[in-house]
Amino acid sequence: MNEKTIEDQTRLYLYDLMNTAKEHGFKTDDVWEFSVATDTERLKLQKDYYPTIATKLFPEIMLQVFHAIKERLNQSFNKEEQQLDKRSVLAGELSYLVAYNPKRPRT
Repeated sequence: MNEKTIEDQTRLYLYDLMNTAKEHGFKTDDVWEFSVATDTERLKLQKDYYPTIATKLFPEIMLQVFHAIKERLNQSFNKEEQQLDKRSVLAGELSYLVAYNPKRPRT
């Protein structure tokens, strides 16, 4: 995978985030939370929150795309996110990047 692929995936995901936030009337204090997730975790997040943005990424570029998105949104990394590495992505079968807003549970 090359840098262009990472950049393209990052831009596409950010575009989806911004459009979805606009469509659903996000306010300035509505913030996306991100999860690097398995298929099962993705389904649970999509069941629990609305809207969600989920995209399947190759494990080789998951962390680069995730980091680029967090940086562009000026979000810091929590301890768990800082500990993610390529080995944990592969071992945990973490193939989805899921964005959700914890203030918007599905009713």
